[in-house]
Parts: sequence; structure tokens; C-alpha cells
Amino acid sequence: MNKKIKVKVVGATGYGGLGIIDLLLRHPYAEIGALVAREDAGRRISDVYPHLAGYCDMPILAADDPAAQGAFDVVFFSTPDRVGMADAKRELALGAKVIDYSGDFRFTTLAAYQDYATRLGRDPNHLSPELLGTNVYGLPELHRAEIARANLVGNPGCFATSCILGLSPAAKAHLVKPQSIVCDCKSGVSGAGKKAKPQFHYPERCEQINAYRLSGHQHVCEVERELSLQGGEDVKIIFTAQVLPISRGILSTLYGDLARDVTEQEVLDIYREFYAGSAFVRVLPSTAATGTMSVRGTNRCEIVVSVDQRVRKLRIVSIIDNLVKGQAGQALQNMNVMFGFPETAGLDKPGMYP
Repeated sequence: MNKKIKVKVVGATGYGGLGIIDLLLRHPYAEIGALVAREDAGRRISDVYPHLAGYCDMPILAADDPAAQGAFDVVFFSTPDRVGMADAKRELALGAKVIDYSGDFRFTTLAAYQDYATRLGRDPNHLSPELLGTNVYGLPELHRAEIARANLVGNPGCFATSCILGLSPAAKAHLVKPQSIVCDCKSGVSGAGKKAKPQFHYPERCEQINAYRLSGHQHVCEVERELSLQGGEDVKIIFTAQVLPISRGILSTLYGDLARDVTEQEVLDIYREFYAGSAFVRVLPSTAATGTMSVRGTNRCEIVVSVDQRVRKLRIVSIIDNLVKGQAGQALQNMNVMFGFPETAGLDKPGMYP
């Protein structure tokens, strides 16, 4: 391929924006055309993130800057909810494909979006309801064919990614009772984003682990929908989100009552067959030595399979980097699928260990 596609990143100075910049710099078929952010406009991105000096010294543009108004092949919205839904229509009209990090386009009906927004206590009115139904849920391992035909993709939530990948083979094979699933999920602090908040001040976070949103986490909507689609039956889960005093990584321990007698080897075979065509999913036995450091900086999901015959439970440990497979890496993977590039382009690399 001689000509590279031209990319605009909106929300370029947040962790998600930085993540896609880092990945695009080594992508063989794409180049950054514009970096847009509300804060730091007029500065160079390498002034905000000095490690980019010499690699990317592009100016940060305000959204209304003429240099940010042109036509691009793809636009990433690494932005909070309600930004993408306000601006995606314009980008699509200019011929761009759009990949949105937020919850704006994770749902294909207005009712499903409103359920999600209500859980967050936010305005349930979608600013571009006519686009719902044209969008695709951006989890390539489950929706690769639909993503390849899409112009608008909603990136999944980070917790949702780890849970859905961890449980989809079990749901499809009806290994567990659909009302028995428990998702015990732990995330690094970077999942809260870049903006300073009192509860993430170092003295408040160091040596502190806490659960939050016990009344209902927004990612539950995604997990239940996707598992129900896989199994063809209504799935309901108990979900607990917790924050760990680490920078990055998600470890989800997922439990369900076995619907039939199976061995660990049988479950391993089911999982490996399910993910046979997925370069970024690694299925491991219960004896595997792995953890958040094993996937740090990668687009991989490592899935550990365990069967507890004594209590007839399936236990799955699903591990991702929340900033890569849970965010920017998955967005780039979606871009690759949308443009027909090799799915691993710009993403096939070892992690940052230790």
C-alpha cells in the first residue's frame, strides 16, 4: 500500500488519545493528520508528553481550527460521553469512518442507550439517535464481519471487554447457568482517566483497594447483552468493580455454576476453538503463571480456565491492559478491520515487563 490513511484524534491529550498516538506512530498504513483537544491547544503534543519529542511534535488544535476541519479517513473520538454523539455526524458526512471510545455508540437502539445513561445518572437523550442502528459494537473477536462493513464503531468498555471475552465461549457452549454468573473485576487507577480527582490523590490511593458503583455499573449492560446474544438466552450477572493501587491493568475473575459435568481440558478445548482465529486472545490452563504484568502494554487478553469439580463451578480469569485492549489498542484493532488491514498491524508487539 503506497498511500497511508489520514487520521484525526479528538481528545488527543488524555490517556486514550496518547495511547492511539503511540500506536499510530508505528502503524505501517496510517499517519496522524490532526490532533484535537480542548486543553493545551496551541502547544505541541511533545510539550505535553515529552517522550514523544522527535517522534510526534504536531500542534494540538482546537476543534474549530481550520486545520482540524478537513476530510480524514478515520476519526478517533477519545472523549467523554456526549462528545462523539454531537460531532460524529459531521465527520461521517465528510467521508470519515468514526471510532468512538465512549458509551455514545455502544448501543444500537435508543432504549438500550437510555438504560446505560440512566445507570450513570446522565441525560438519557441521545444527540444523534438516527445513527443508532448504523453503528457496530467494536469487539472484533465477536463482531469482526460487522465491523468490516461499518462506518461507525463504538469501542467497548474496558471492564466489559475483559468479561465478555472471558465468558463468551462458556455462554455459547451453555457451560454455565445463565443466572449464576459473578464478575469480580479489578482495575488500575488509569481507568479513571487523566483528570485529577481527590480520591485518586496519591495519599488516598496508595495501599487502598475499594469497590465502587455497587448499585449498578454501566458496563453491566454491555456484558449481559453480548453474553445473551452468544447463548441465545437471557443472561444476568452480578458485577463488582474495584480499583487497585496500580497504574494499569484489569484482572476479572469470573464465576458460574456448571450446567453440566465438564473437565478443565474440555473447557480449554472449547475456548481454544472459539478463539482459534483471534490473534490477541491467549487461552491458558489453571496452572499458568500470568497476571496484569504479562499483558502490560499489549493488546492481548489472557484467559485462564479453571474447573472446580468440588463445588461445580467454572472459574475464568480474564486479564487485559485497560489502556490498550481495553481502549486504544482495541480502537486500532477496529480500524484495521474497518480498512481491511492485517488485524495485528501496529499492535503485534511484546509487553512492557516488568
